[in-house]
Amino acid sequence: MGVCLCHKQNKAAVLFCYNAYIKRKSEDAGVITVVGSLNMDLVVQTTHIPRVGETVLARDLRYVEGGKGANQTLAAARLGGEVSMIGAVGKDEMGDRLIAALAADSVDVSGIKRSSEASGMALITVDAKGNNAITVISGANHDVSVRDLQQHEDKIASSSIVLAQLECPLDLVTEAMLLAKKHACISVLNPAPAQALPQDLLSLVDILTPNETELQILSGLGTDTLAECQAAGEKLMAGGIKSLIVTLGSKGCYYMDSKESIFYPSYEVKMTDSTAAGDCFNGALVAALSRGKSLPEAIDFAMKASAISVTRPGAQPSIPTLADMENFDLWYEDRRLDK
Repeated sequence: MGVCLCHKQNKAAVLFCYNAYIKRKSEDAGVITVVGSLNMDLVVQTTHIPRVGETVLARDLRYVEGGKGANQTLAAARLGGEVSMIGAVGKDEMGDRLIAALAADSVDVSGIKRSSEASGMALITVDAKGNNAITVISGANHDVSVRDLQQHEDKIASSSIVLAQLECPLDLVTEAMLLAKKHACISVLNPAPAQALPQDLLSLVDILTPNETELQILSGLGTDTLAECQAAGEKLMAGGIKSLIVTLGSKGCYYMDSKESIFYPSYEVKMTDSTAAGDCFNGALVAALSRGKSLPEAIDFAMKASAISVTRPGAQPSIPTLADMENFDLWYEDRRLDK
């Protein structure tokens, strides 16, 4: 399997066609169900990420709606997807805010449980270069059961794509992938936060979207170079995953299936905050697929959305809209790093 260096404007270089990838049901085409987490982000801005034992001063503290599941849900909705979310928040003010933020972007929030546990939180430190360090307190996110998910099976049955992450219990994620397979949905798993996963879960996944660290943990192999990423990806695909999209931060992303490997360079911009860049990528990817785009087109769309997101502070506030995307070329000319 050779490696193709594909410039973003040359999408025709990729032969993989989404519509040939999996059967879509005409009566429910385009609907996305996200199974995942909702957190309130407590964000502080510092000059640098503190080392062990070091105290640093922060400029301010901001409360921003977030959580991988909610961020990806919001990105999919803002970028043209019809989206429902299944998850849990507490019976508290933060839970009210988290649900309201999704509902404001026309997300179906009827699958979000109100738990007796406190809403999840994430403590996020962002340095002067836009890099971050994140600690998550799961809270209500770990109070969503397989039974809760099964009570909303109708949402998955009426969907064409199911997207999940790993900030919820692993048995919940596995059930989401099983239900996706049962109802002939495309299953997309963003394996974050990084952890080893059982083969019976990975074998259910159609599209896996790890970053380099997550790919390394999943495969047990190095991922410092494209050749190493390819070897690690081939090991995972031998277990049944149909395709792999490895996000490489500011470098771009690397696509693999059983026939080819393609590197997509990034749209390089000056970064302000990378907090939700990966979530924006995943949400944009499934939004584009739900609107009938080919996988190459969807990857390019997701790369553009992520480029916009890293120039803005915060998680959900950074996520672009379709209107932003329509003006991307002009926007990029003004903000490209090499200008």
